[in-house]
Amino acid sequence: MKLDKFLSKLNLKLVAYLITIATAVYTLAFTFLHNKKSDGYILGDWLINYQDGGFKRRGLSGSFFFLLQDLTGFPLNYLVFGFQLVIIVSFFFVYFKIIKNRKLDLLYISLMLSSVGFVGLFNCVDYAGKKEFIIFLLFALLVFWLINNKLTKTKEWIIVLGLFITMFLHEIALFFVPYFVIALYLKEEKFELKRYIKYFAAVFIPAVLIVLFGKEINEGHSLAILKERGVVFTRGIFFWDINEREYIKNAFDDYRWYFLSLAISIFHVIFYLKTEKICKIVGWMILGAFLFSLPLFVLAIDWGRWMYIHMMFLIIMFPILIKPTKTIWEYFPIQLNKTYLITFVIIFISLIYRVEMSGKGFTFEGLFYRVFFVPFELIHKMI
Repeated sequence: MKLDKFLSKLNLKLVAYLITIATAVYTLAFTFLHNKKSDGYILGDWLINYQDGGFKRRGLSGSFFFLLQDLTGFPLNYLVFGFQLVIIVSFFFVYFKIIKNRKLDLLYISLMLSSVGFVGLFNCVDYAGKKEFIIFLLFALLVFWLINNKLTKTKEWIIVLGLFITMFLHEIALFFVPYFVIALYLKEEKFELKRYIKYFAAVFIPAVLIVLFGKEINEGHSLAILKERGVVFTRGIFFWDINEREYIKNAFDDYRWYFLSLAISIFHVIFYLKTEKICKIVGWMILGAFLFSLPLFVLAIDWGRWMYIHMMFLIIMFPILIKPTKTIWEYFPIQLNKTYLITFVIIFISLIYRVEMSGKGFTFEGLFYRVFFVPFELIHKMI
């Protein structure tokens, strides 16, 4: 069979499903292993609590799991994983529901394969189990209801309340709230300032409370409290005492490579917008969303993680603009033209480089890392 005939019959919808399933399984596997090994960064972040010193940022989750442990007697790491399991499975299920009735093309698949897209989870195992999956789920629900014309006032207030609560779990919800507004604009095709205010209020009010009244993550007793509850950390967020701006400054020889990864991602998104003939105002809104998150890049060292979250929001959001399909298998066939060639080059580049969560912003460990290193690392963690 000739190449053009093979490509025209390649079911891109099936490719998207396989990427989604593989990413979900991988994410759940490493989330479980992080918790089983009592990872001080992943599990530790979920166990920040109010019992040590009172109100603080991210402390709601730990106090919630303490309450569950008191009620059930189950180990904390399994309680946390149970919650993560529900959130992660729910997110991928809703995302599947979003794309199954969209007519996907190779260019959209290329976003999924971006080194800071779905593939970013394979690049860096420490993305698995993070709290951003809560806002991914909230955003996916919003997009799903929008594209199916099912966003009632009650459901919209559920999203807003979810953002409000999420701010007490992790403050990154503040820096990515513009995407919720952009999604509403893409669907309604008009500005609704009064409607948008409640989304920003939902994250800014908790942010002010945290800044004014929040205490340190570790007020000196967290490790002892957790030890009494069966969790012992020897490293992680409770030990974190680093000036992050100084850290970035001192490691800038490695951090400057993030600008190359960012440039590749910007070209990728612009090419998508232009090829899909999406109006320029959407591009400016996406730029505004990125600029809104810049304080994260100044205050925290996880530059790769912030880029990954941005791309994930775009991947979830763009189906609003994709044509609906009659069946879950319908797709745009691949055609050998200039757009295909550029898209193929983008996919190839995405698969050969790797972006770390913090540190090295660009390495040629992508394909090698995912094919040869990741499986052995997973096996090692399981032993």
